[in-house]
Amino acid sequence: MNPLFITLQAAAGGQSGMSFIIMMVAIFAIMWFFMIRPQQKKQKEIKKFQDSLAIGSQVYTQGGIIGKVVGFNEVLNTVQVEIAKGVVISVFRSTLYNNEPTEQK
Repeated sequence: MNPLFITLQAAAGGQSGMSFIIMMVAIFAIMWFFMIRPQQKKQKEIKKFQDSLAIGSQVYTQGGIIGKVVGFNEVLNTVQVEIAKGVVISVFRSTLYNNEPTEQK
């Protein structure tokens, strides 16, 4: 037998292989709890806000424009936002976010 093959077999023994799998599962769990789960929670909150928009709601867009909702177009899934007196723009509902300040943690 090849001595390199025997050395590789000994290094990849049953115990070290199992510890590698446990370590990978632990790393995935940590990533899920600290990165993926909070992002999913935030996306659900944003979607809930976008679905509950009403005329008169204060919103801001992804582009940083702050305004007040004055109308809807359900066919195009857009919202008319008044950004200044008499100035109304139409933006996609998916680009709107809540205008309330968030807590700093």
